[in-house]
Amino acid sequence: MCTSLTYTNSHGGHFLARTMDFNVDFDTRIMFMPRHYRIAGDLGDFKTTYGFIGAGRQLNHEIFTDGVNECGVSIVALYFPNHAIYQPHSDHAKIELAPHDFVTWALSNISSVADLRDRVKHLQLISSTAELINEIPPLHFMVSDASGETAVLEPTSGELHLINNPVGVLTNSPNLKWQLQNLSKYGTLTNTERTLNKFVNYQPGSQGPGSQGPGTGALGLPGDYTSMSRFARTVFLKHYAQVPETTTATVNLLQHILNAVTIPKGVKVSATGQATYTEYRSYMDLNHQTYALELYENPGVLQQVNLTDQLLEHQTIPLEYALSQTPHVQLLTADVATLPTAR
Repeated sequence: MCTSLTYTNSHGGHFLARTMDFNVDFDTRIMFMPRHYRIAGDLGDFKTTYGFIGAGRQLNHEIFTDGVNECGVSIVALYFPNHAIYQPHSDHAKIELAPHDFVTWALSNISSVADLRDRVKHLQLISSTAELINEIPPLHFMVSDASGETAVLEPTSGELHLINNPVGVLTNSPNLKWQLQNLSKYGTLTNTERTLNKFVNYQPGSQGPGSQGPGTGALGLPGDYTSMSRFARTVFLKHYAQVPETTTATVNLLQHILNAVTIPKGVKVSATGQATYTEYRSYMDLNHQTYALELYENPGVLQQVNLTDQLLEHQTIPLEYALSQTPHVQLLTADVATLPTAR
């Protein structure tokens, strides 16, 4: 399962970040896709209009789970179990896509959220097995662009349409409407300290501190790893965190927010014994078209690719960037042989 959020800093910079939580190691790498390249999708070929970068794999064809294109459009795919409804048969009047090809198609062809809102009515997601996991992946998607507009695509009926996302957060099932309604449970939470109320003739704290200290405003914020709790926790952190100014400070904040929903190996195990963990976290700058990825094996180490003019104008075939899994340790103590001598 996964968590994603959009963010706008004080200078108007727009970002999209996500955790990729799953029980299969995708062996993810950063991949660049060029303009005017033909992709052999599972339900038919389609051609790229725009170049883009993201988390991808070259399997029987190029498949992406998230990314950002040269127009500043960014998309993430998240699991949507027991809610995703695809069409069993093709409607040849529409563009037919396997669910796991939607991110690749959209990054290839969409220039804005408004563009996708207009074109999505001409799309159809068809039940199709993804080779790597050998199942039909139940997915929904969050899309944002360089203007900050954000929407969600949840395939729950035959006709596809975008849903406005007022909080810019998405996790997994239930659907977005349910998650937004569920936020009312936490509508009284705040980032400020709360004093203790008097009960009958007793004042709690009368024989000690009159408050439980800073953080009491968030008492009741859920801390587990369910989709519902991760959604509420991410909205709370996004809302109350101090708004940064720079790109570097914004990515740093997004790392801290995602720390609260990152899943270590072994702490989330399904009834069938499958362990889900956060394989990677990605950070997309929609205004400067950069993509940074942070692996489970070396948290804190950002491996980044910028969507440069050099790539867009001269690279004509897909390009994979191998990622380092080596943990980074900055050693501050000097080597014994170079220790200063006593005076």
